Amino acid sequence: MYKRILVPLDLQDKAVAAQVLEEAAYIAAAAGAELHLLTVVPTYSMSIVGSFFPDNYEAKALSAARSAMTEFMSEQPKASEAKGHVAHGTIYDEIMKAADKLDCDLIVMASHRPELKDYLLGPNAARVVRHANQSVFVVRATS
Repeated sequence: MYKRILVPLDLQDKAVAAQVLEEAAYIAAAAGAELHLLTVVPTYSMSIVGSFFPDNYEAKALSAARSAMTEFMSEQPKASEAKGHVAHGTIYDEIMKAADKLDCDLIVMASHRPELKDYLLGPNAARVVRHANQSVFVVRATS
């Protein structure tokens, strides 16, 4: 049914990332699909935001994200055949762009229990669910 599955991960929360990977790997195994793991480094280029960060902060953040992805994948047996990707930009936009670019037909991502601010602003998962061209499987994070 599925050929390529995109799994966006927040590598700052490895317990949740591992939980989402477990669910995605189960679906991939059942469908014979390949897994693509993605982490997104938010952009800091807005002048009001960027002025608070040192020069080359984004380049260092991207390098750190690549290292974190490599480390996470080496620690997770379910990631042994997955492909890792690092994107840079607005989180929900980059998830949808990657899913389209990689020709994925399913996105498996985490969602924490909503807080009041999420009802007002909308979390990344809600935006991806509303706007993605692919089916989206949302894993309720338990930690």
